[in-house]
Amino acid sequence: MSKKTKKDVGAILRRNGVGFRVWAPFADSVSIKGSFNNWSYEVPLTNEEDGYWSCFIKGAMAGQEYKYFIKNGDELLIRNDPRAYHFTTSAGNSVITKKNYQPETTNFQPIPLDQQVIYELHVGTFNRPDAAINGTFNDLIDKLDYLKELGINMIELMPINSMMMDRGWGYAIDYIYSVESLYGGRYGFMKFIEAAHAKGIGVILDLVFNHFGPDNNMDLWNFDGWHQEDMGGIYFYNDWRAETPWGNTRPDFGRPEVQQYILDSVSMWMHDCRVDGLRIDSTIYIRNVKGSNNDPEHDLPEGWLLLQRINTIAKKINPYAITIAEDVADNEYLVKPNKQGGAGFNSQWELNFPFALREALYSDKPDMINLASLCAELTHRYNDDTYARIIFVDSHDTAANGSARFNDVISPGKADSTFAKKQSLIAAAILLTAPGIPMLFQGQEFLQGGSFNDWQGLDWDNVPRMTGIIEAYKHLIALRKNQAGISAGLCGRYINLLHVDDDNKVIAYHRWRDGGPKDDVVILINFGNRLYQPYEIGFPRNGLWRVRFNSNWKGYCNEFSGLNVEDVHVENGGGSILLPPSTVVILSQD
Repeated sequence: MSKKTKKDVGAILRRNGVGFRVWAPFADSVSIKGSFNNWSYEVPLTNEEDGYWSCFIKGAMAGQEYKYFIKNGDELLIRNDPRAYHFTTSAGNSVITKKNYQPETTNFQPIPLDQQVIYELHVGTFNRPDAAINGTFNDLIDKLDYLKELGINMIELMPINSMMMDRGWGYAIDYIYSVESLYGGRYGFMKFIEAAHAKGIGVILDLVFNHFGPDNNMDLWNFDGWHQEDMGGIYFYNDWRAETPWGNTRPDFGRPEVQQYILDSVSMWMHDCRVDGLRIDSTIYIRNVKGSNNDPEHDLPEGWLLLQRINTIAKKINPYAITIAEDVADNEYLVKPNKQGGAGFNSQWELNFPFALREALYSDKPDMINLASLCAELTHRYNDDTYARIIFVDSHDTAANGSARFNDVISPGKADSTFAKKQSLIAAAILLTAPGIPMLFQGQEFLQGGSFNDWQGLDWDNVPRMTGIIEAYKHLIALRKNQAGISAGLCGRYINLLHVDDDNKVIAYHRWRDGGPKDDVVILINFGNRLYQPYEIGFPRNGLWRVRFNSNWKGYCNEFSGLNVEDVHVENGGGSILLPPSTVVILSQD
């Protein structure tokens, strides 16, 4: 098999027809038929003697369906095109599809990392007007104004590739080039990208390369009839390296053709679809068979090379794109540059952050509150880079897999209780003032309850009931992005734990970029159930410190005490402040 990159693989539209090329190195013959010839006869493909087969069909055009017919000995295999951009259904036919879509607007400005506020969502459940069917990209477009008003400027989509089932999280991928037709397909996705860009919102796409599958339910499995040890054939490892938690379905990263198959899809999403970032799912299972860190025996060097090449290609196409690893191992080399032996990601999911928040906020009893983990998370960073981590209160993983959303965990069965509201706002304030790139999970801002699943749409009736809580999120996000020019430190790289009072369950931290008025920000949090009149604390500098946010304000919830927290006059480095229980106060100077 050739180790050279092969151009024009898949169905390529030409001026007077379509060129077809497919990789099937162990086939004895390959042919094709489709609606371009009324499915009446098979057109043979020419063996290019390097594992690829090709033909040109004059008069074929976009919208027509087709399938490959592959013979291996006595076996006849009817296969879809692994590189098809669209399918009638995942079990149906491949569809000839235009590669590019010409947008009406092309002047979208990349959002700097220090300004990004991400919103993770699942297309099928985010906005589901009809409970009987999946949500679509058009349904997402209907909520873009809502997200913009909230302050979101980056949307992270859970995987949108074609799925074997009509509903799913998106992580059981059968084709990596196509967009789920029930969501609106490739055209619907590109229209969504255009609509998001027109609102000033970038789009991050979640991609799954750690496994394909599930196994023999997909066309990639034993694609051209060859396999070893009852394994998956040319697209997969055919030995112990195939093993993953999701079946023996790990792609063979060591095969040049498989690497090209993956890397060309990255190029497609970045260049043709104009996404603004990528999240690569479970990178630890790309770089290690067992999903372990510091485990040379089971490492996959070719998997690490693949991660490096993904980042190289993504940044070459869009130098401002963000690339994110979900790895679980807190390995700093994931976010080191390639030239330093790193994988080259901008950032990685900080998986300990949400659990540290839960330890600190699940109870109002002081002896049950653990602040140590949270304090460690506030100051944790990779390679001294503030933005090398994505922090969150909830994600699709923490809100499921036997657990539930944060507000439902801390207040079981009463996800919209006063306690849940107070603690959720503290969690949100920490998220949006801590070093890192903050990410919200769908419905978090209006206290969606329960666990995340692939069938239950968000309860948008919560929005009018939670206008105060949503307003608090808007205020916090505006501070995080320094929209009023009074909180530049929250866009900065620096943090100092000013104060840790474990006895009284109070902490304070200082954020800054360059320092000084309108830059220095102090975040003061009372995790306990006591009112302090007043609380003495040190500040970074003397002068008047104005209250920019008080999570106990009645405007956020009529059930809150609404105790007024006044601005603080600091002399000799210290000041006193009224500090209500279960409250966050954010201060800065004019």
